[in-house]
Amino acid sequence: MNLKKTIVSFAVIVIIASCATNPFTGKKTMAFVGNDQLFPMAFAQYNQVLGENKVITGTKDSDMITRVGQRIAVAAERWLNANGHQGYLDDYKWEYKLIQSEQVNAWCMPGGKIAFYTGILPIAQNETGVAAIMGHEVAHALANHGQQRMSAAYLQQGLAVAGNIALSNDQQALGIFNQSYGVVSNVAGMLPFSRGHETEADKIGVILMAIAGYNPDEAAELWKRMKANSGGQAPPEFLSTHPSNDTRINNLQALAPTAKSEAKKFGVTSFRPIN
Repeated sequence: MNLKKTIVSFAVIVIIASCATNPFTGKKTMAFVGNDQLFPMAFAQYNQVLGENKVITGTKDSDMITRVGQRIAVAAERWLNANGHQGYLDDYKWEYKLIQSEQVNAWCMPGGKIAFYTGILPIAQNETGVAAIMGHEVAHALANHGQQRMSAAYLQQGLAVAGNIALSNDQQALGIFNQSYGVVSNVAGMLPFSRGHETEADKIGVILMAIAGYNPDEAAELWKRMKANSGGQAPPEFLSTHPSNDTRINNLQALAPTAKSEAKKFGVTSFRPIN
């Protein structure tokens, strides 16, 4: 069997055997690791991060992180229930922590474990900005992006093994394959895969923030501030795990009307003041 047939056969068998459905897009996605394995790993890693950093509690900012997080979680559950996915969040263990750090970062682990770093708060600027970030990060978890990234990494490794087996009798071709496979699989595969996740999380996130009562127009404004904070220091989009700032801003501006329309289905016709 030649290299192409070996790799294609391997990929098809593995992908068909391990798929899940993304409730937000209806797409089949890779799921080589189930939530019964993924969530405990994520929870343990979250606790490790909290143990290694200063967690801020009892302040106005920490209370805001919890408040916004709870509203986004309720919005997610309302959307899922309304769209036939009751019980989707049953295994989630929501937790919202503010960590003292200059890092401009926030994240949500599989299963609902959320961390905000104080360094991102000046860019968020207000509660609505926090909601835009929160919606995006929670969307990554809800859409199983962590599960998909782990599955894609397994697939990437498996294809490398398959290629080496197929070319084991041709040392010259094997050398060329091993020299080029990592770069090609990242630029043509893993990086576009990651950028697609970011775009997907932006779309889901603005809907969640709108259902939670926050103006989705502010998501694009947040990313304008993110762009200014970066000082234009970013790799070309095709070499990045994220869309460019301009791409993201344009996408979010285009998505805001859809998010407002979606929020109206849940009785949200006005948004919280920006403060």
